Amino acid sequence: MACFLASAFLLVLQTYAAPPELVQAGFGITLDPMDLGPGPSANVSGDVSSSPPPGTSKRAPHSIIIGVRKGGTRALLEMLDIHPEVAAAATEVHFFDWDENYAKGFEWYRELMPYSYPHQITVEKTPGYFTSALAPERICAMNSSIKLLLILRDPAERVISDYTQVYFNRLENHKPVQAIENLLVRNGALNIRYKAIQRSLYDIHMHNWLRHFPLQQIHIVDGDALIRDPLPELQKVERFLNLPPRIVSTNFYFNQTKGFYCIRSDGRERCLHESKGRPHPAVNSTVLQQLRSYLQEHNRTFFRLVKRTFDWQ
Repeated sequence: MACFLASAFLLVLQTYAAPPELVQAGFGITLDPMDLGPGPSANVSGDVSSSPPPGTSKRAPHSIIIGVRKGGTRALLEMLDIHPEVAAAATEVHFFDWDENYAKGFEWYRELMPYSYPHQITVEKTPGYFTSALAPERICAMNSSIKLLLILRDPAERVISDYTQVYFNRLENHKPVQAIENLLVRNGALNIRYKAIQRSLYDIHMHNWLRHFPLQQIHIVDGDALIRDPLPELQKVERFLNLPPRIVSTNFYFNQTKGFYCIRSDGRERCLHESKGRPHPAVNSTVLQQLRSYLQEHNRTFFRLVKRTFDWQ
């Protein structure tokens, strides 16, 4: 019924306007291997203006990477795109979480998917879906049996990475920034209304998804493990998506300069960064402990929901 109602209201949605976030200063030297460049890699399949290859078509995604923001979604998509039976959308579509895009209709969404062969599966990723109140119901309305991929990392580290991204975005746009402690703490207490913290409350968002999809349709990728050793996590994804095993250890090599794994595919080597990554702020230890303590109970609730645990501090 929830899926049906979402379909019924497809064309009567209001325009979404994402509010801006404030960010920060006071940076150390910790680099974030999840922080990817803004553009897609050469391997990611996107829309093309020339004639499509014979036998291909644009199809709705068979799987969606739903998040989480700063959890490693771009790394997961580019690594998964190594597989010859995966056609990956080049950009984040924001169809199910932005009302202005959802109101454009399903055909508009499908046209943004890559051309693919019948034996391939189409995958798109939009990190904002996981924390969207409406995305689960809308995706269910499109395909109630779709397979969903969710990549998560230590929620406290995700908060800091989220802050860092906004910080650099604001610098590039010549906007004022704040120290991270000024956003994490207000009037001596943890500022739990800070959007970066809200996004790390995985249990709350997961509960919303489980109202529309059974747990077996949502595969959770350990983002911290993906960075340490990509292959085991990608092999799990292959099995979840019923793909033949094609991703192998030689598809990855450890870049000593960057300090994380890069991709080797089709005779090319490429890293997920154009630089060495964005430096993280050196967060006050007391403030960081406040953040971790607050997240602990949410983490435990999340572990119960998904029936597994993660090595988060």
